[in-house]
Amino acid sequence: MADTIKPASIIAPSGTISHKTTVHTLSQGLIVDQLKVVLDGYPLHYDLALAPYECLAIQGKSGVGKSTLLHTLAGFETAKSGQAFWQGQDLLALPAHKRPISMLFQEHNLFEHLSVLANLRLGFQSQPDIRLIQQAAEALDIADQLSKQPTELSGGQRQRIGLIRTLLRPEPLILLDEPFAELDQDTRRKAARWTADVARKNNKTLILVTHQDEDAELIADRTLQLKASAEQ
Repeated sequence: MADTIKPASIIAPSGTISHKTTVHTLSQGLIVDQLKVVLDGYPLHYDLALAPYECLAIQGKSGVGKSTLLHTLAGFETAKSGQAFWQGQDLLALPAHKRPISMLFQEHNLFEHLSVLANLRLGFQSQPDIRLIQQAAEALDIADQLSKQPTELSGGQRQRIGLIRTLLRPEPLILLDEPFAELDQDTRRKAARWTADVARKNNKTLILVTHQDEDAELIADRTLQLKASAEQ
């Protein structure tokens, strides 16, 4: 579920973009400029920029609007004002299904009437390479679950299936909302390393929302702290 919202949140970086990163480079990545979202009567404000292929972690207390930012970029919340551009294209002008975004929600969003393998094949314009799916499932220790129904899986297994589907889809911008929350420590580390490896090998730009410092250390190039205005 989305975070409970507090008034007027902004992003304050604990890591910064390299001085070598040019304006042109940023224009080829993600730019969020004075984005304002009003949810349940409370305003949230966001400003950030990601270079192409950068992996960014967003952290902060529960309730400051981390999930809301991802939902707005993906098209499931509506911005009141401001702009969001991906490679110069206005994301806010596009319907959710046309945005170049693959998002993993906290709820994993598997279709219960389809097998695990059928769920993993969703979202591709052409049939995905079954070998890539098999390799990913083996890397995350769920290769023996592909023929099952989602109802037969544990929460951690469902989370890993959702993670594979999100990362292997063709969209270049990946949004992950607490993707490892239901995993034990060892599996969490394995999944985080797999995520970082796949994102970089496939030239993905990635935003990770997490409460865990280790997730950020294993995946992100830098970390931003999301804070309520009263904390500034």
